[in-house]
Amino acid sequence: MNTLKAKLPPMGTLGPFIALIFACLFFATQNERFLTLQNFSLILQQVMVVGTIAIGQTLIILTAGIDLSCGMIMALGSIVMTKMGADFGLSAPVAITLGIAATAGFGLINGLLVTKAKLPPFIVTLGTLNIAFAITQLYSGSQTITEVSDGLTWLGNSFRIGETNILYGVVLMLALYLITWLFLRETAPGRHIYAVGNSPEATRLTGISTDKVLLGVYVLAGVFYGLASLLSVARIGAGDPNAGQTENLDAITAVVLGGTSLFGGRGIILGTLVGALIVGVFRNGLTLMGVSSVYQILVTGILVILAVMTDQMSRKGVR
Repeated sequence: MNTLKAKLPPMGTLGPFIALIFACLFFATQNERFLTLQNFSLILQQVMVVGTIAIGQTLIILTAGIDLSCGMIMALGSIVMTKMGADFGLSAPVAITLGIAATAGFGLINGLLVTKAKLPPFIVTLGTLNIAFAITQLYSGSQTITEVSDGLTWLGNSFRIGETNILYGVVLMLALYLITWLFLRETAPGRHIYAVGNSPEATRLTGISTDKVLLGVYVLAGVFYGLASLLSVARIGAGDPNAGQTENLDAITAVVLGGTSLFGGRGIILGTLVGALIVGVFRNGLTLMGVSSVYQILVTGILVILAVMTDQMSRKGVR
C-alpha cells in the first residue's frame, strides 16, 4: 500500500485534471451541444488571451510573488501595437515588437522594484496596475483603436480540421505552454525559478543570484503579457483601452485552479492551462444552461477558494 501511495502523483497535480473531467461530464449531461468539437474550439478561443497571461503569472507565483498588473499591462501592449500601426503606419512586425517591448518594460519595472527596492510584489504590482491603466487611457484618449492592419489580426484567422475551425492564436497559446513546460523542466534557469520559490536564502547560498532570477521572471512575464496583447487584438480586431480589467484576477484564478501553490516553489505550467480550461468550461457550460453571468462569477470564486484550501491541505500533508 505504501509503495502504491508513493507512486501516485500528489492531489495538487491530479486535482485540476479530475475537476476538468468531472466538469465536462456534468455539462455534457445538461446540454447536448457541449461535447461538440465546435464548442471546445470556442472554449479555447475564449481562454487564449487569459491563458497566455497566466503563463507569465505562473512564473511569478512560482517565485512566491504575484502580479496584479498583468491585465492592464496587456491592455497597454494592445494599444501600443495598434496605435503604432494606425498613427505612424509602421509594419505589423515593428508594431508588435514595440508593443511587446512596452509590456516587457513594465515587467522590468516590477522586477526592479521587487529586487532592488525590496518592495512586496503585491504592493508593487498594485501600483503599476494603476499606472498602466492611466497610461493606456491617456495614450489612447480612452478610444478604441479600430484601424488595425491584417498583420495584427492574422492570429485571429482560422483553419479547419474536419468541420471544426481552429484559430491560429489557439495554436500559439498551446505552443507557448509547451515551450514553457520544457523550459521549466529541462533547463537550469527553469529549475532556479522553483528553487527561489522554495527557499530564496538556500538558493542564494548555493551561489545563484536570486535577484537575477526574479528580475528575469518579471521581464519574461511581461513578454507573455505582450503576446497576450497580440492575441487580444487578433481576437477582437481592435485595440481596446478598457480591456484587461478582469484578466488579472482571471489569470490568478487559472494558476490557482491549476495547482500552483501561492506560496511558491510548487506547480506545473500545464496545470495552469487546465485551470484556464476549467474556468472556460464552467462559463461556457453555464451559458449553455442559461445561467446568469453573475452566478458564473460566483462559481468561479468558490472554485478559487476550494483550490486554495486544497493547496493548504497539500502543504500540511508535505510537512
